[in-house]
Amino acid sequence: MTATGTTASSDRALARVRRRETHSPRSTAMVVAVVLLIALVAYLATEIVLVMADAPSLIAAPADLLRGLAAASGTVMTAIGAAVALLGAVLVVIAVTPGRLAKHTMAAGDGTIVVVDNGVVAAAIAQHLSDTLGIDRRRLTVGVGHRRVDVTVRPETGLSIDLDEVRAAADAELATYRLSPSVVLSVHRRLDKKEER
Repeated sequence: MTATGTTASSDRALARVRRRETHSPRSTAMVVAVVLLIALVAYLATEIVLVMADAPSLIAAPADLLRGLAAASGTVMTAIGAAVALLGAVLVVIAVTPGRLAKHTMAAGDGTIVVVDNGVVAAAIAQHLSDTLGIDRRRLTVGVGHRRVDVTVRPETGLSIDLDEVRAAADAELATYRLSPSVVLSVHRRLDKKEER
């Protein structure tokens, strides 16, 4: 195998590992959907058996349900149809779209990648801002989402915080991480409740 073939093969393997580590399977959603479907079928089967045994129904006999649907107004039928269509659309979206874990990848200089939890990235940014700008670590809140990083600063009473300086320091730190997928930074100032009064 040539060097180019080896590189392409290792790139594909690396891409598979990255996807496996940053995306979750839809097993939970599938199990929930199947359990709900089984419960519905079991309920209908129970109602049919009760009708055949001339026993009182649990909730309503299937024939009564059908009669109730037939007697329902157009508005009710439209609402039921819309609910069923919405449920179907949600199930299709769940089946087609990948689940995302709260992780990003960081590119290393030698071509390898590091998978890092979003909480670790948030803690690292907060600590960097605290060390660089001298802000008390307890007065910084950093949240890292799939495509966004939010930094909230709660300045101490009587102290002013230059948000542009915070943004520049956070941007510089984020640039060194080389996160994938890339993120957009937003910086906010929030006053404590007692300071707002």
